[in-house]
Amino acid sequence: MNVFSTWKCHAANAIYFVIAAVLMSPLVASAQLKVIISGGFSGPYEQLLPEFERTTAIKVTTGSGASQGTGPQTIAAQLARGVPVDVVILSREGLAELIAAQRIAAGTDVDLARTPLGVAVRAGAPKPDVSTVEAFKQAVLKANAVAVPSSTSGIFLMNDVFPRLGIADKVKVKPTARGTGATAMVASGEADIAVMPVSEIVHAPGVELAGTIAQEVQLNQVFAAAVVAGSKEVEAAKRLIAFLASDRASAAISRGGMEPLGKRH
Repeated sequence: MNVFSTWKCHAANAIYFVIAAVLMSPLVASAQLKVIISGGFSGPYEQLLPEFERTTAIKVTTGSGASQGTGPQTIAAQLARGVPVDVVILSREGLAELIAAQRIAAGTDVDLARTPLGVAVRAGAPKPDVSTVEAFKQAVLKANAVAVPSSTSGIFLMNDVFPRLGIADKVKVKPTARGTGATAMVASGEADIAVMPVSEIVHAPGVELAGTIAQEVQLNQVFAAAVVAGSKEVEAAKRLIAFLASDRASAAISRGGMEPLGKRH
């Protein structure tokens, strides 16, 4: 056998062993993301996530937490105790606190959608007029109990709106840890109304949207996403955020009672 034939034989054997090694080795795992999301954007997110996973082969595990407030299940508290997270989705107010605490990778925050505050009533119940400041004030005062999330919207209502209207000590407020708790109280009859982001009302079982509150006492709440500082899946995290901010996501966001934004802050 000449030198050229010997070289061809060795080359063929080398290629064979490379192919065999590839076939026998385990498949390279796709990226896996861990997300914590607050209630405001959860409706559109749940609709959009299956398409993102299907088209990117990126697997996402999702947890939940409040944008602001106290207690162990706020997003800030979970990050502070070391819960592994790649992406957070929450109110812009809550995200600002995380940025100040240096929990967010610089320049990765993107506004996704905006939603106003609305009033929820039990399904089938009469819907009070809340379109003017006086009408909203009367609806709140007449309620036997008013459920509010103890996160961004509830903080705004209890610390700003109710005192401004002079009714802080007259409203029977029932704060709940999460928006789902507020709508559940209305659905069960424990509260007559809930005041909270429209996006958390429209997909909640057992309740209906009575209307959005007057603009003078309105909080048009922005929900945003960002990559958590220290994430080992930064590129995959950015892909998820870009998808949620894309035109492809607009229809689901609109159906969820929100206005698509998709802009960097």
